[in-house]
Amino acid sequence: LLGREPVALDWQAISHGLAGKTVLVTGGGGSIGAELCRQIARLGPSSLVVLEQSEFNLYSIELELRKTFPQLRLHACLGSVGDAAAVEHILGAHRPEVVFHAAAYKHVPILEGQAREAVANNVFGTSTLAQAADRCGCETFVLISTDKAVNPPNVMGASKRFAELVLPGLTPRARQPRFCMVRFGNVLDSSRSEERRVGQE
Repeated sequence: LLGREPVALDWQAISHGLAGKTVLVTGGGGSIGAELCRQIARLGPSSLVVLEQSEFNLYSIELELRKTFPQLRLHACLGSVGDAAAVEHILGAHRPEVVFHAAAYKHVPILEGQAREAVANNVFGTSTLAQAADRCGCETFVLISTDKAVNPPNVMGASKRFAELVLPGLTPRARQPRFCMVRFGNVLDSSRSEERRVGQE
């Protein structure tokens, strides 16, 4: 099905980096964000903070995590990464040491006609979150990007590429978070939101 050998992750190293820490996942109710939450919950974080702007998606992942991991300290927060006041409050209250930023608009055909919303959420939202993470003393900030950011042929890809450029553009500080990013391709069992390019069926 994959056409290649599956990638084996170094779970020992990953566990060492997340165990006993407060971890924030944005877009935690989406396809990628929810799976991140499931995997992180297995690794024994001190607490898991889920930020999601869809009420139903937040309810669904919270219900699942509380059932599967009853001992997990879980904080489900309804809100958008574009809401600076909400982001500042959530990060200030929970002080996450690790942030996985998966929140993004990603439906290629829809965003072609919604460039303003794509930039507001994907670019400015990333900037708002990254700066708040810097101020709250976050250790590691991981941007979940997309392979569509490579020579982007559409609004969605361009907005994610700009989001990537936000991180190295932040003002250097003495104790700055380690900013990094990973580009995902099409994800198995996802909502298929990135699979079609504009003009294709």
